[in-house]
Amino acid sequence: MSVYRKVLEYEDQLIEWRREFHRFPELSFEEFHTSKRIVEILQTMNHIQIEKGLGTPTSVIATITTGEGPVVALRADMDALPIQEQTHTPYESQNPGVMHACGHDAHTAILLGAAKVISVLAQSKAWEGTIKLIFQPAEEAQDEHGLSGSPYLLQAGVYDQVEAAFALHMCPWKKTGQLLINDGFSMASVDEFEATIYATGGHGGYPEKSTDPIWMLSLVLPGLYGIISRRIAAAEKGVISVGEIQAGNATNIIPAKASIRGTIRSYTPTIRDQLERELHQVFQMVHSLGGEYRLNVSRGEPALYNDPYLNQIVRHSVRKIQTHIDLFEDNFGMGGEDFGYVSQKLPATMFFLGCALEEDYSRDLHTPVFDIDESSLVLGVTILVESALARLKQATI
Repeated sequence: MSVYRKVLEYEDQLIEWRREFHRFPELSFEEFHTSKRIVEILQTMNHIQIEKGLGTPTSVIATITTGEGPVVALRADMDALPIQEQTHTPYESQNPGVMHACGHDAHTAILLGAAKVISVLAQSKAWEGTIKLIFQPAEEAQDEHGLSGSPYLLQAGVYDQVEAAFALHMCPWKKTGQLLINDGFSMASVDEFEATIYATGGHGGYPEKSTDPIWMLSLVLPGLYGIISRRIAAAEKGVISVGEIQAGNATNIIPAKASIRGTIRSYTPTIRDQLERELHQVFQMVHSLGGEYRLNVSRGEPALYNDPYLNQIVRHSVRKIQTHIDLFEDNFGMGGEDFGYVSQKLPATMFFLGCALEEDYSRDLHTPVFDIDESSLVLGVTILVESALARLKQATI
């Protein structure tokens, strides 16, 4: 049976599922309606064991087993973002201030499509082993413990027996029929920092009688921005970005403190550690300026590492489906992805699936106008299914 032709039979259903999830988006750790609907759809399929609430209340794990053999996982995230949608489509978000602006609605529909096809193929016992379909909550945000969905599922043992994990991400800067794939480190680790500079403060008319935290911060900032350009090798990938500065509440008062928050992103553990050390060194200049400071760095998801062998399976699967699909070999930029927690523990890979609409303007990720070419859904399902089956069969690539 041709997997691609089988998936084509479900194209209308894939689009319907994607639009349904798009209309009713839910934020991280709040995906109760989404997970309930996923379970309802999975219950219409054969040969599937469904588990709910592993690691987090809204997780859904579907397992298809045909006998002894390897265990392969396919993962999709399903949470949305706090963005007010402005697409004006018939399937626009019905939840004010919440939007699927990163394609997780498509990821969910694609994984449901994969479950449908795999459940049908399981009847023929064309392979032996197990496929886990992991519908993961909370990729976009962390809770009060600093954790997103992936580490909770790992702690709950969801991936304990898994030998390989595959995932995809929608890619609005590539057209349908194009894939972005990369061996090794492919997305950044994302850490957050927050610092407060303490001084005496004082009267705006007599700055010489006080110490000024805003002035101190103004000298810290060039050093902070200079870390990337002067302390990190040009061939390495690293970014430090300041997203928030707060100080004072009156024009004639020099405040007693100034606060700053931002992110630190890198590709390798070595550079990740170096950036944190350099940040601490830069803030030490506050002492020579007469102030004190407190700096805290909270580590988030690790860098995404794509297993080269699994990528070869993906490439082989792509060639098997359609010879005219364009493969682009490049990293995915400095964004973060909590699938990095999985790739840190076991062989895993993620590819970016082209989905750009044929328009004159961009519908980038995390924007209020994000949308996709829904014909890309069939290709996403087919590649995931073919890759999972190839890994189960230990295909020679």
